[in-house]
Amino acid sequence: MKYQFFKIPVQEPDAQTEDLNRLLGQYRILSVDRHLVIDGERSFWALSVCYADTESAPGAPGAAARGDKAKVDYREVLNQQDFAVFAALRSLRKDLSQREGVPAYALFTNEQLAAMVQGRVRTAAALGEIEGVGKARVDKYAAAFLAVLDQAPAAAAGEGADAPDAH
Repeated sequence: MKYQFFKIPVQEPDAQTEDLNRLLGQYRILSVDRHLVIDGERSFWALSVCYADTESAPGAPGAAARGDKAKVDYREVLNQQDFAVFAALRSLRKDLSQREGVPAYALFTNEQLAAMVQGRVRTAAALGEIEGVGKARVDKYAAAFLAVLDQAPAAAAGEGADAPDAH
């Protein structure tokens, strides 16, 4: 894990913004902390970018160097109700990862979260059947993630078409 710091002036930020965008496109970003420093015409954004440099070669585009699959837009893949559940799972993952000081993808990947929603996961055993999810993660995180999945509306759980009309 490495850090890069940026000072981007509020007025005429172009050159520094290009450097920031180059870094963001080149590496897997773990976190970005930003603060506005107000000093009249000399005001600037102070940014600290934490990134993993072991996954991509310096100078190479991040995804190509890591051999990642193309990014998936889950808003297009999931229906609106399933995406809402997916977003709630991502929010939980973010909170837990920040609390534990680990990258969010170390808990579950977006693909695994989508599989939880699409597979209508409701048990720890079903969670363990998702590709890449082992017993340790099931033991540690199942209760929290299943609680979110259990609160999913009926339509998101695939029961909307067959559910009786509400009174």
